[in-house]
Amino acid sequence: MTFSKRDFLKLGAGVAAGGLMASAAHASGEGGGSSKPAAGLSPITGDVKPITVEERQARVARAQELMGDMGISALLIEPGPAMLYFTGISWWRSERLTAVVIPVRGDIAVVTPYFEEPSVRESMTFGDDVRPWHEHESPFERVAGILKDRGLAGGKLAFEDTVRYFVVEGMKAAAPDFAIVSALPVTLGCRMYKSAAEIALMKKANEVTLKAYEHVWGTLQAGMTPSDITALMDSAQAALGGGSIWNMALLNEASAYPHGTSQPQELREGSVVLMDCGCAVEGYQSDISRTFVFGEPTKRQREVWNTVRKGQEIAFETATIGTPAGKVDDAVRAYYESLGYGPGYQTPGLSHRTGHGIGMKGHESVNFVHGEKTPLAAGMCFSNEPGIYIFDEFGVRLEDCLYMTENGPAWFTVPPESLEKPIGKMG
Repeated sequence: MTFSKRDFLKLGAGVAAGGLMASAAHASGEGGGSSKPAAGLSPITGDVKPITVEERQARVARAQELMGDMGISALLIEPGPAMLYFTGISWWRSERLTAVVIPVRGDIAVVTPYFEEPSVRESMTFGDDVRPWHEHESPFERVAGILKDRGLAGGKLAFEDTVRYFVVEGMKAAAPDFAIVSALPVTLGCRMYKSAAEIALMKKANEVTLKAYEHVWGTLQAGMTPSDITALMDSAQAALGGGSIWNMALLNEASAYPHGTSQPQELREGSVVLMDCGCAVEGYQSDISRTFVFGEPTKRQREVWNTVRKGQEIAFETATIGTPAGKVDDAVRAYYESLGYGPGYQTPGLSHRTGHGIGMKGHESVNFVHGEKTPLAAGMCFSNEPGIYIFDEFGVRLEDCLYMTENGPAWFTVPPESLEKPIGKMG
């Protein structure tokens, strides 16, 4: 049984079965958690500045500008990161449609069940056009009414990429004069490039996770299981003020499989401990991996760890403004192959991409992956995680996130120096 960490970045994620991963998602706010409080830790998020209404309105204006350039009449978004990004509305998905419509001109509008309207209005940060629908009525007709009222008689209706099939089909029937297209060029054109306010929130999320690692590293004990370790990390991140927490811990041979196995694992002298953890602050994610050795490392463990650390540095140095994102992956892979790993994505070696975009979702476009031609530009944010995995032995992954400035990459967290100093520091 294997669980992807993506499963734990969803709003309302719970705890994975089998102790492979543990998550305490706090969908309605920051902090809290099901684990016992971490002794000696207190929130560090009290000074964060939420995204302002003005910035959200500027995002909508930017989306409308892009929509105009692309001939898109309107954009439909369901609850999730994109809705929160543009409107500040924090909601959830159910069989009853709640959606935001961003027209190419004019104000945004919201469609929601009648009995949800008061609660939806509480979550709104701007705008007042809410179109409720009763249980016997079609929400898609409400959307069609918004399009008509905005003077949109046809054209392209764009859907954010996670919108569900029944919504698309419902809109085909309710607004047949509109062609269905992807909203990805619009949403990517806005969300890929982070503002200073977004960078600041991501820095705080990374600070929470890094401090939690420091706490957990000092409390590891022989005999612990992955669920014991993730519980420690969960409570530490919660105590520090992190929300939407997710954690993974892989021990010994399980560390050779990037997202783990269901086999029993226990911490012992010489164990490799691979952890991949994160949280959110005001909806913005951290994603940090650390690999420890419990006790004295072997020569082989140290050698692989140092190789991965060098791989991280190569990725960082390659990630210059204007460089195609895929070249970052290629540079790391070329170094690994020079040492006999691979080739390509084969193991022993680096079996996954070198990194992924990150922001309000733990995994966003674009990626550090072979063939990706998107040029790196200021405001982009990525994970940098070139692991090495040796099946039936162990794996090493070090992951720190970076953001692109006008002058090149900068670390959210600076990678650790060595196995003896395995935590790292803030950038």
